[in-house]
Amino acid sequence: MNITSDKTISALKRKEINFLSEKWNGNRIIFRIFLLVTCFKVLLIPTYRSTDFEVHRNWLAITHSLPIKEWYVNVKSQWTLDYPPLFAWFEYFLSHVAKYVDPEMLRVENLDYASSNTIFFQRGSVIVLDLVYAYGVKEIGKVFCTSFHNYTIFVILSLCNMGLLVVDHIHFQYNGFLLGILLLAITKVSKVNKQTSALQGTLWFALLLNLKHIYLYVAPVFLVWLLRSYCMNGGQFFKRLFMLGSIVMITLMISFGPFASQLPQVFSRLFPLKRGLVHAYWAANAWALYIGVDKAISIILKRLGWLKVTKSAVMTGGLVQEQSFLVLPTPTPLITFSLTLFAILPALYYLLFKKDYNTNSKQFIRCLTLCALSSFVFGWHVHEKAILTAIVPLCVLAVIDRNDARIFLILSSAGHTALLPLLYPSNLTPLKILLLLVYMIASILVLTRNFKQHLLYSYEYIYVIVLPALTIYETILHKLILGDKLPFLPTAITSVYCAIGIIYSWIVYYYMFLQNQNDFMTNDQKEKKQ
Repeated sequence: MNITSDKTISALKRKEINFLSEKWNGNRIIFRIFLLVTCFKVLLIPTYRSTDFEVHRNWLAITHSLPIKEWYVNVKSQWTLDYPPLFAWFEYFLSHVAKYVDPEMLRVENLDYASSNTIFFQRGSVIVLDLVYAYGVKEIGKVFCTSFHNYTIFVILSLCNMGLLVVDHIHFQYNGFLLGILLLAITKVSKVNKQTSALQGTLWFALLLNLKHIYLYVAPVFLVWLLRSYCMNGGQFFKRLFMLGSIVMITLMISFGPFASQLPQVFSRLFPLKRGLVHAYWAANAWALYIGVDKAISIILKRLGWLKVTKSAVMTGGLVQEQSFLVLPTPTPLITFSLTLFAILPALYYLLFKKDYNTNSKQFIRCLTLCALSSFVFGWHVHEKAILTAIVPLCVLAVIDRNDARIFLILSSAGHTALLPLLYPSNLTPLKILLLLVYMIASILVLTRNFKQHLLYSYEYIYVIVLPALTIYETILHKLILGDKLPFLPTAITSVYCAIGIIYSWIVYYYMFLQNQNDFMTNDQKEKKQ
């Protein structure tokens, strides 16, 4: 008995040592990759800055210099505050650090102010806040990755995500910080057996919604998942529902409470329906294809003399405005909302009523990805950056399931390519092409090696291979061939071609989800054990 007991204790000690060793190695991997990527981000500080740089500088000035009652009514700048109040509070607290760096950046009348200190401060704030993203990657990887090898691949693909490098550290935004909170929310609510984790996840997601309302698109997934896996599990439905509702309501009150007297103005800023169906640069979604078809039909009818066009460059002027189509019916916000709702309902139904789905946290992430894609494909005035809401969570499943990896490769390749026209200065052309090629090739090689087999069909490989060539045409060849003619054509072609890949990924992934074809690894492992 003593010998057996000693062996058991030794085995437990070895297991504990291995666990602590893997945990230490995991932390070390996160630290090293984050440090390496941060060095690269620092090198990007002097690069091109979009108007979003001035937008956020202006928000710093508004929240610091004006009373709360003027935050959402100020019109001294065209870049008005149009994020939820919690993000306004975030800018407010950030401004109190900024005043020690350069007080001039906090003057509302200093439009387009960009001193070197201002640039370093704003760029630096994005880099520092990426710690939240790194922490989210670390936590979700610990829950879903099945081995240290998978965990390492996930960390590298996530922290080196080229879409975030383009959007946050060149174009300028705070998406990494927000996506980090999304990953934390997913991580916590995925631990269905721990009551405190569900509550923590609800709090994280409530905070996220009050930081950026674009995440309303995936809110139904969290609602259905928490209802089914938390509220309906344990025999305390109303008590648990009340606890979840209290967290959401208290967060809303803290965020919106100070603006109670100006809620109509706040909501008009958050949901500006008059901005038009598409953004200045078309997001690569169904409406890009719809506009492309409208343009093609109008050109044919015009050549035949059956259509007299009084306006030129309809939908291709690069402006944010209400638009009308020349041939096809013009969609309204109600139509886009209805299509989005119709698109997400089957996934939500399966997550709510199918036992194989509502007890599997991987299906929760798949449903979230599908809902994010559905809103991206059919939503009103979708920003091209919104594709990251689907790509980033999907990455954790891509390292543990071959089918998820297949979709990730197509979706990330098309989605990231669609972001590159945001960086329009010609001196960024080599950087754009290099980032796309390195991330795309690395993703394909590392995931192919991980599963020890080719992940894409031959026609999918052909589609993906064309994407870098598309960027080369958009940045170099178009001017060589056509000069200054049809300046919006390259970005339109990019949007349409990338939209084909994104919609294809959405359709195929939806089919896999409804057929429950994703968890093949689990089945293989069961067969091996038998």
